[in-house]
Amino acid sequence: MTAQNSDNTTAGAPAAENTPHITVEGFDSLVPVVIDLDSPRDGVPLVIETQAGLERCAAAIAAGTGPAGVDAERASGFRYGQRAFLVQIRREGSGTWLIDPEPFGDLRIINDALRGVEWILHAASQDLPCLSELGMWPDKLFDTELAARLAGLPRVGLAAVIEQLLGFGLAKEHSAADWSTRPLPEPWLRYAALDVEVLTELREELIELLEADGKLEYAEQEFAAILSAGLAAPRVDPWRKTSGLHQIRDRRQLAAVRELWLERDALAQKRDVAPGRLIPDSALVAAAKAMPTTVPQLLSTKGFHGRAAQREAPRWLRSIAAARALDDLPPLHLPTNAPPPPRVWADRDLPAAERLQTARPLLQEKADELKLPLENLLTPDYLRRVAWRPPEDITEAAIAEELRGLGARQWQVGLVAPLITAAFLNPQRLPPKEAREPKEASA
Repeated sequence: MTAQNSDNTTAGAPAAENTPHITVEGFDSLVPVVIDLDSPRDGVPLVIETQAGLERCAAAIAAGTGPAGVDAERASGFRYGQRAFLVQIRREGSGTWLIDPEPFGDLRIINDALRGVEWILHAASQDLPCLSELGMWPDKLFDTELAARLAGLPRVGLAAVIEQLLGFGLAKEHSAADWSTRPLPEPWLRYAALDVEVLTELREELIELLEADGKLEYAEQEFAAILSAGLAAPRVDPWRKTSGLHQIRDRRQLAAVRELWLERDALAQKRDVAPGRLIPDSALVAAAKAMPTTVPQLLSTKGFHGRAAQREAPRWLRSIAAARALDDLPPLHLPTNAPPPPRVWADRDLPAAERLQTARPLLQEKADELKLPLENLLTPDYLRRVAWRPPEDITEAAIAEELRGLGARQWQVGLVAPLITAAFLNPQRLPPKEAREPKEASA
């Protein structure tokens, strides 16, 4: 279904019977020739930034019907954290609303207005954390990005899915903009409104595709799993995600990265700026490897340039000095229960390598048959874990229990447990280590 105006013509497009069609490469459906979607059907709404406006918005949304398209814009790369700087909502009968969260402590009044309403989001895992910070969490979810994956669409970005299924071209030139800018430029607001303009129509098209392939139940289980999982727990030692950390092989240098990262993070939070705009990760790693003791040495380190490097040079040197004086150094690696990289399995546990090598092609064949990505059929880590340490008795019931314990959904378990069981009971044999290693040429 495409977006309709009150006169029953396609929004911004000629009448459907006069619209030529094209075939999307790699997908069986026909869609209208792409028509640019460049203006919201109801015009660009004003941004809600007062309590009275927020109450009016909540009342209108509560009075609407059907699901609600929801989106949020962040200022990643500009401001500290991942908070939302604009929330967009569109629901039939209430229109499109743009809300500036900054003047309000939270948006619980909007969450209350959406009680029992299905939210339509694209790539929900990206927006749910920042919406949760505002007191918003859906009772029911439809994720158009995940639905597109399960439906087997070749491209699953929002603009691409809208183009493939609705025939509208959606510009994405403002996706990486600094949404903390105030006032927000009108073209940005138009872009933001268009992001939720046709989510309801897109949901309907995706439901039709999923129903036709018998996959709607898959999608519903996936959406429910996202909601029941809630937000991810805070990362242990987040500084260990520093880009380039793999270059560090010395515990004291690792301590220097940690001290620099923590100091940068505290300063970034205080200034409300993205940490990388102060000092890039590459500079932290370079400084930890060089361990400079003077300002000139520090500023000559690769990446230590710009205002934050020069003005805050003593701060960074203190962090390095603190790492130099530490007695309790961080371990190079945190303990983990994850299996080792599969490339070393044949040397460490040959039967495990054989199980994995046999099961993988069977799952890939099933994914191809269902026209969905292998990682959506089963999270690769789940297969690795059950192959590395399978249940003592390899039965379909035991494999199914292991997969459910790891977090696999019931639809996944039903499809892959028989395949994994068959692979583990009759694995393809690999040659022993001595046969796999190249022999030295005789003298």
